[in-house]
Amino acid sequence: MTSDLTHSQQKALREIVGYVRRERLATGTHLPEWTLARLIGTSRSPVRVALDRLVQAGVMRYDKNRGYSVEAPFDNLPADLLEQLNSTDDPLYLRLADARFRGAVPESVTEADLTRLLEASRSDVRKVLVRAHSEGWVEKEAGYGWRFLPMIDSLDAYDDMYSLRAAIEPAGILSPKFRPVLEELRELRREQRAILDGGHEAMTPIERYESNARLHETIAAWSGNRFALQTLRRLDQMRRLAEYRQARQQLPRRALAKEHIDILDAIERGDFLEAASLMRRHIEAARTKKAVLEVFARSDPSDSAPTGPTLPGVAPAGSSG
Repeated sequence: MTSDLTHSQQKALREIVGYVRRERLATGTHLPEWTLARLIGTSRSPVRVALDRLVQAGVMRYDKNRGYSVEAPFDNLPADLLEQLNSTDDPLYLRLADARFRGAVPESVTEADLTRLLEASRSDVRKVLVRAHSEGWVEKEAGYGWRFLPMIDSLDAYDDMYSLRAAIEPAGILSPKFRPVLEELRELRREQRAILDGGHEAMTPIERYESNARLHETIAAWSGNRFALQTLRRLDQMRRLAEYRQARQQLPRRALAKEHIDILDAIERGDFLEAASLMRRHIEAARTKKAVLEVFARSDPSDSAPTGPTLPGVAPAGSSG
């Protein structure tokens, strides 16, 4: 039903579903196109296409006089709609991430190199590189060159990252300068409750990663310690590609969301000692569940992204040097 949606239409579809779930909108709630377009940060055209697909799925209703409104609960969406929501918003982006992670792309590379490796047009390659640059894992070099930044690409490095997070994040909550912003806290809690209620099923791996990073970075920002926040942001940049591969693992998404909510509830009560303890336990539990060797396997026949060739001068995946 939804396989023909463009990138912007797919994004609008996921954003609308996420918004309805997060805000727990009741049946009959009116959703103006212009309101959704402003919330998503796009034009009304992709929003209208996305709303029409939700009408086809039976969860939205369209009236020529009133416009669009919620027709049915978003808790149990049709299987074909869920499949679309779970699909990546940009397969080429994940192919680049996978190629870099498994060592098929060197530290410095040109757009022409990547065009050959990924078998894509230069304009499409440039788009995903610009996105990667905005996310902090690649930098622009002179001309058409790009340089990939260091990343967490081994189990030992991943484990070390969690050890550092377990030290700085609970300490931030216990800082005398810790000042939570209640409006931000409640927005984070709404998002986590939506995930707890099954919203993770409508999220891509990238969206799940960004939701998790946003929560932890926001709490770190409340600590008032700029260096703690900078450190956490840098760690998040370095672990991004590994986290995308975590999508293959059957992680307890709802349990993780419940832990996030418990931390936020303790912070709102002013029980910072309990919040710090919960944060430490949460990080240690995530470390146990997520620091698995399979995530860092350089060659996996079950990978959905094609492994493709390796650029000249790059050692084959799994080789030692």
